[in-house]
Amino acid sequence: MTHRFPVKEIALQSGLSTATVDRVLNNRAHVSPQTRRRVQDAIEELNRQEGQLAARGRRVFLDVLVEAPKRFSREIQRASEAVLNEFKPIAIRPRFKLFETMTPEDCALELERIARRGSQGVCLKARDTDLVRTAINTLTARGIPVVTVFTDNPGSGRLAYAGLNNIRAGQTAAYLMHKWLPADAATVLTTLSQHSFQGEEHRYEGFSKQLRALRPSIQLLDASGGGGHNPATGKEVTGQVFNQKRIDGVYSMGGGNRAILAALEDIGLLPTAFIAHDLDEDNLELLAQNRLSVVLYHDLKCDMRAAFRQCLAFHGLAEAPSQLESDIQIVTPMNLPADYA
Repeated sequence: MTHRFPVKEIALQSGLSTATVDRVLNNRAHVSPQTRRRVQDAIEELNRQEGQLAARGRRVFLDVLVEAPKRFSREIQRASEAVLNEFKPIAIRPRFKLFETMTPEDCALELERIARRGSQGVCLKARDTDLVRTAINTLTARGIPVVTVFTDNPGSGRLAYAGLNNIRAGQTAAYLMHKWLPADAATVLTTLSQHSFQGEEHRYEGFSKQLRALRPSIQLLDASGGGGHNPATGKEVTGQVFNQKRIDGVYSMGGGNRAILAALEDIGLLPTAFIAHDLDEDNLELLAQNRLSVVLYHDLKCDMRAAFRQCLAFHGLAEAPSQLESDIQIVTPMNLPADYA
């Protein structure tokens, strides 16, 4: 495993001991594949964060723990690394643990590992369950601040939430759907990756209440639980729409939009409006193909900048951000943000 970083730096980045890192680098026996992967990931992170290694200011290690499809977690990582230089002379060193699927038990175990090895802050995107909230409380009791990002765990002792106002996002989607659907529209399909993601649940709450107020005759058909992954989401949608005569609109809160469209097309259903979230690689392509009506977007760099600053403020190293909620942007192929155009 080629690299040009001191063993100590790799150990700090990976959260492993220097002895373990040394065993991996020298290809010794009795090292699990998972540990080798952690070392490799740490070296890749160090390559991307090389400017942080040379910084002379105080080093701050922040852990970013995320459950999301790869297409979205990659965007979170890019956004996080894009804002690091803004904090100089402080050298923020994010350590990423990105999971496509992470059960509450898995999440609690990862948070326990972070608590044992130490951290100066955790940015967390996870399901809102009792087990996760208890793990968050354990971290905060040890003086490790937790900032939830993109989806919240409000019943916990987390320090703050940084991200979209999800209720307002859902209300915005309902307003747009109302304006676009024909007068005789009967059914709108809604999908969440998991109902236990509080952020998506708030989107659904805002959407359903607002659409009922605007169009009380419209039925909402829920096809959630696919985790935002295309195969599982497609299966959920197929199970819900196979006997439907029409689907007038789609509000996708959790992704898997290729599969949603494919499942609808397979049975000849073409929605008038399709509203999605986030500018990941799938949605960018679908927008370009005019298969999505709009994408509700929020700048992930703003969210991660606010989350990092909140962690620094906890330690007295910066002022707390004046705004933690992201602005909602309504994106079409004609007004892509500069980073995506």
